[in-house]
Amino acid sequence: MTHEELEDAVPLYAVGALDRVERQAMEAHLLSGCVSCHTALKEYQSVAVFVPFGLNLTAPPRVLKAKIMAARTPSVGEPTAQPPAQPSLEPGEWMNHLFPPGTTPRARSLGWALGLGAIAVLAIGGYLAWTFSMRIAEDSTKLARLQAQADAAGSKLVALQQQLSERERSLTQIREDLQRRASDMADLKDQLIQREAELEDAKLQLAQRAGQRTSAPQDELAALLRIPNVTAISLAGTDMAKQAAGLLLYDSRTQKVWFYSVNLPESPNGTTYQLWAIHEKPVSIGMFHMDGGITAHLLVKQLPAFTGAKKFAVSLEPPGGRSQPTGPLYLVSHS
Repeated sequence: MTHEELEDAVPLYAVGALDRVERQAMEAHLLSGCVSCHTALKEYQSVAVFVPFGLNLTAPPRVLKAKIMAARTPSVGEPTAQPPAQPSLEPGEWMNHLFPPGTTPRARSLGWALGLGAIAVLAIGGYLAWTFSMRIAEDSTKLARLQAQADAAGSKLVALQQQLSERERSLTQIREDLQRRASDMADLKDQLIQREAELEDAKLQLAQRAGQRTSAPQDELAALLRIPNVTAISLAGTDMAKQAAGLLLYDSRTQKVWFYSVNLPESPNGTTYQLWAIHEKPVSIGMFHMDGGITAHLLVKQLPAFTGAKKFAVSLEPPGGRSQPTGPLYLVSHS
């Protein structure tokens, strides 16, 4: 048989379907060491193992056993049939010729080598596991140390935040105390200014009751000009009173305003003169009358918002004055 024919017969040999001559030829070919046939035989044998599991079992007829037994029992006088010659090798027994069941020295050395290799693998695996566990332990220790440091830093931060909150509360209380004291000082200052104004009025009333003659406006003007931090603003007469003039003095310490007017006409029909401080809108400073035969008049008022005024004027208004200038202007300051 050629190699191609033997190669085609490998599947039949794997399932034991070859006759004696073909089987002996196949086994001789396999014993010669054909690698491709050996490989094909292993693949077909691995498949042939599962072939019986795919067959349906069918029960044999009851008379089959009796027929088989009757056929094998020789009759009297017939020669006994010689048993057929046993095949040289049963299917698959050629492997025993290739790999005898007995243990050879080579197999023993291979077992020792495999055992030593397994021990070496186990030793290397154990060493790697021990090294890995040691690294994990070191990392755990470092992590615990870092966690402790982070906890300590967090505690310090909390303490610092508490101290900062306490200091902020203290600063807030101090600021509130300062604002309260500043408000008290402002109230006291206003009360002092009011008391000074009341004292000046009381002095004037006492002087009038005692029949004493007050000093001339010129003398009072000279005395006021000698006071430090006094601001002086002059007012000139308009076409209504070209000969009139006025002088406004402001003391920033007492926040008082003194206004001297000269040569203003008499206030007719019960009208009154009204002094205005003009910034964004006119603000009344005070009112005064000019009777017949009087050429000068002094007006003293308290004016805390004097520094915001840009211009001053005197107008003639109806009795009681007005919230805005409605009458003609008699005196106007220079811008």
